[in-house]
Amino acid sequence: MKYDFDQVIDRRNTMSIKYDSSIYRQGEDVLPLWVADMDFKAPPCVTEALESRSRHGIFGYSEVGAPYFAVLKRWFKRRHDWHIEPEWLVKTPGIVSAIHIALLALTDPGDAVIIQQPVYYPFASAVQQTERQLVVNELVNDTGYYRIDFDDFEKKILQHQVKMFILCNPHNPVGRVWRRHELIRLGDICLKHGVLIIADEIHQDFVFQGQKHLVFAGLKPAYEDITVTCTSPSKTFNLAGLPLSNIFIANPRLCKKFKHVCARIGQNHVGVMGIVACQAAYEGGEEWLEALLGYLAANIAFIREFLEQNLGGSIKLTEPEGTYLAWLDFRALGLSAQELDNMLKGRARLWLNRGDMFGAGGDGFARLNAACPRSVLEEAMRRLENAVGKR
Repeated sequence: MKYDFDQVIDRRNTMSIKYDSSIYRQGEDVLPLWVADMDFKAPPCVTEALESRSRHGIFGYSEVGAPYFAVLKRWFKRRHDWHIEPEWLVKTPGIVSAIHIALLALTDPGDAVIIQQPVYYPFASAVQQTERQLVVNELVNDTGYYRIDFDDFEKKILQHQVKMFILCNPHNPVGRVWRRHELIRLGDICLKHGVLIIADEIHQDFVFQGQKHLVFAGLKPAYEDITVTCTSPSKTFNLAGLPLSNIFIANPRLCKKFKHVCARIGQNHVGVMGIVACQAAYEGGEEWLEALLGYLAANIAFIREFLEQNLGGSIKLTEPEGTYLAWLDFRALGLSAQELDNMLKGRARLWLNRGDMFGAGGDGFARLNAACPRSVLEEAMRRLENAVGKR
């Protein structure tokens, strides 16, 4: 392989949330497969660009130019068949901060905001921290395949006078890549009832063979007019420590409100190294990404086969269509959420994300980050098999 994803890199004592906080909280022997950053080096084009920029030696306030936008424009057109305009772009330190900003800018305290749980847990906390009303449209788990309850979605919008919907596409943690007809049905309901949309599409570059990520705002001009589209190179190229997200808002009125709150809370600047990394990644990292996608697909296949062959259906993989996150179903073990967490951390010495932290429908599940060298994943599966066998 041109890129060595099998290399195990020691991340301890590197100020890593994933590893150093795991050691501090759980002990030296815990294997951390929780927070969604990868255990792979960023593409060589990124490290080379950062090294070159660091030699300049001055790291003052920074702003992007036309070449930066041109790189973004080519990437989104080529990878996602989506055309963007420069006036739509707002840069923020991250997507979570962008969600908070959008809530503050485009809704009022007490307004109802709907999310589809189980879902990325900062959605719920952002709604609650901004003093908005949280409304849940729970996804339906149909024998391991998640689908949307559209009737409940519309009913909840009417019942609570919902003002905003936070869409997760591809969906974290259940791994769905929403189909065109699903997105259009959601979009048409939101249009009908005047609901604005935040589309978190951070995992858009992680879709597996046979799947196609569709940018929600690109499906209809009317959707573009009501949507804040959140993107970032941080997941795609493992750049979370270089905070930068590219937020696209086509509606000038909504964009102006969003920018106003960015400035009001001091979130209207990003660091130069994040800019450099983003431009370099989108410009030269596509070959690396294609190699990575193949490696991740093989990792998911390994998990699937191991569970089937060694754990006899007691733990099931929710088949992911996208993301590098494995949503594991432990319900056959009959454990409470706390008992499951105790088994994973205590007997297996694995730190996964508890399913109940993702909200309704998460009990009995755990999320495993599969973006690691195969040897690490093999060790994790052996620990899991041993822990379940000792019950």
